[in-house]
Amino acid sequence: MWQNIFLMRTIQFICCGIVSLMLVACSSASVDDLTKSGLDRAKFESVVDGKPTHLYVLTNDRGMEVCVTNYGGRIVSVMVPDKDGNLQDVVLGHDSINDYVNIDGNFGALIGRYGNRINHGRFKIGDIEYRLPQNNYGHCLHGGPKGFHHSVWNADAVNDSTLVLTLFSPDGEAGFPGNLDVKVVYSLSADNALKISYTARTDKPTIINLTNHSYFNLSGDASKDVLDQYVQINADAFTPIDSTFMTTGEIRSVEGTPFDFRSPKPVGQDISADDAQLRNGLGYDHNMVLATGGDSTIVAASIYAPASGIKMEVYTTEPGLQFYTGNFLDGKVVGKKRVAYPHRGAICMETQHFPDSPNKPDFPSVVLQPGETYHSMCIYKFMVE
Repeated sequence: MWQNIFLMRTIQFICCGIVSLMLVACSSASVDDLTKSGLDRAKFESVVDGKPTHLYVLTNDRGMEVCVTNYGGRIVSVMVPDKDGNLQDVVLGHDSINDYVNIDGNFGALIGRYGNRINHGRFKIGDIEYRLPQNNYGHCLHGGPKGFHHSVWNADAVNDSTLVLTLFSPDGEAGFPGNLDVKVVYSLSADNALKISYTARTDKPTIINLTNHSYFNLSGDASKDVLDQYVQINADAFTPIDSTFMTTGEIRSVEGTPFDFRSPKPVGQDISADDAQLRNGLGYDHNMVLATGGDSTIVAASIYAPASGIKMEVYTTEPGLQFYTGNFLDGKVVGKKRVAYPHRGAICMETQHFPDSPNKPDFPSVVLQPGETYHSMCIYKFMVE
């Protein structure tokens, strides 16, 4: 009898050991599947509208990492070194495709067909009027509620530092004319610059204005606001808005206004000033008229976080940049690592043509004709100071 008891205990001990080893192995596999920013790739393996979604990871030799999902072409995380050499995630986002699908927001999104607002969702090309969804104060914002940020893009990971996304948008989708073929390339350089290149072609006259809607907090602490972070924008003018966030058509000098960021200053320095435009935007939510002339070798804007020492420079071929300070964040949206994103917890710098350009003849044109190729480029370059 004692021999049988001893044998049974020995078997139990061995089984427990095997189970423990299996748990350790599973735990190790799980850790190996995590990105540097702590994302679990498995949570991005899903199917949306019948198309598979994935998480793609770009890296360079300096250790920088950029994670992108083909759901909405969204930049999910950006890991860059701080002044102490520690990697920090400097963009807001979510931990899973499920959250991106079910929580309203544009974190890191690839925006189209038309980034920003179109007045009352109406515009004309020649004598033909087109009507778009009205999803924001009676206007069409970011291509409507089913814009490119909710599309599943075809993805090709060319190498460790390059991702190519493509999408076909049929004639009449969301009211926009023309069959549109779009290609967007995310590439990470050796000097910690994330380049986003956009191209598109159409078979019918249409309008197009593509951009990226990443929410940056360069402190690396997404639980804090960005009011102490320094911003510089190479813009002598901005486009004022009304109380529905729609551009009025005026191009106004920044001289003597809270919108003068020609020299670096903290975001919070003037954000509460007694100014009608700040009241209309609930803070900064305005298109800045860049003085770069479309030269992508000239710095268009920058953000600097003293806490981390991280600085980001923005370069673009676009004539404008939407400067937004997370005014609609209110602590209710919970993002990566279960962090609640606070009011004014991020800065967006969306390179673009001006809002409502189709209805503002004096603004740079956004019309794309058959036989032409749309080109746009934005670079977010990171460094330490």
